[in-house]
This record gives sequence, structure tokens and C-alpha cells, in this order.
Amino acid sequence: MPKSLFQDICEERLFSELFTKYSKNLHDFIYYKYGSQVNPKDQVQEAFMKLWDNCGNVSMDKAKSFLFTVANNLTLNQIKHDKVKLKYQLSEKKDRTNESPEFILEEKEYLLKYQNALSKLTEAQRVAFLLNRVEGKRHKEIAELLGISRKAVEKRIYTALEKLRTEIEGI
Repeated sequence: MPKSLFQDICEERLFSELFTKYSKNLHDFIYYKYGSQVNPKDQVQEAFMKLWDNCGNVSMDKAKSFLFTVANNLTLNQIKHDKVKLKYQLSEKKDRTNESPEFILEEKEYLLKYQNALSKLTEAQRVAFLLNRVEGKRHKEIAELLGISRKAVEKRIYTALEKLRTEIEGI
């Protein structure tokens, strides 16, 4: 098979011709096989996007087969996903917890104290602290992100922890 066939499908003109030639047939195939609930227009669009992404690997004579196979697989995946969503929606929602009302109230109060204490930190301390504790970044990564030394990051996190401990009782 000549290599030029692989390159031709990536040309906009030929790709447009493929779309014009196969899009209606592909739409009808998906619609007749699965119905309108899977939105055949979206599946056709996705199939052509996959073809464009793989235009260098798909020859002109294999394009139709590729499109129909991809569209069929995308539709089957969509149907499986819809079944999972339906199963989850039908499952019984848990509206109770094992936690006591006192614990839930204390948790909410603690969260308010924590947010209030965070707001009292300087911006530099808050950024370094949250990057470390919330996003799990290491001191070296934070230093590179902020353009400061590692020691400066350690100092900011340490002072932030000290301020948080004084603001929030019970830590």
C-alpha cells in the first residue's frame, strides 16, 4: 500500500469529502441500531474526531470501516455508562450517618474556626500552607512554583502552623 494514502486522509479537502460521503450513513446506522437516546449526531462527530486524530494511521480505503467501528464502540460505551448512571440513581440513598448530632455540630464549628484562622494568615503563609497540606506538594516543589528558597517555604509553613495553633484551640 503506498504511503501517500496515509498522508492524503490528513488533507482537509479529502477529510471533508469523507465527512460528506459517510456522515449521513453513519448517523443512520447509529440511529437505526440504537435509537435517538444515544444522540447519533454526537457519536458521528466523535467518530470523525477520532479519525482526524488518527489520520496518519488510517488509509483511505479503511476510513469507512474505521468510522463505523469507532462510532459503534463509542455508542456501546455510552450505553454502558448510562446503565451505570441509572443503577446509581435507582440505588437507595443513605440519608443517615453513624455520627451523633453533637459531632456534626462540632465538626461544622471547627470548620468555621479553621476557615477564620486561615483568613488571618498572610497571603504568602496561606499559599505555602495550602499547597503543602491540601495539594500535598513538597517544600521543593512549592519553592519552584513560588520562585523562593526552600527555607523560605519551610518558614512560611511553620509560622502558618504556629498561628493556626494559637487561633484554634484543641489542635
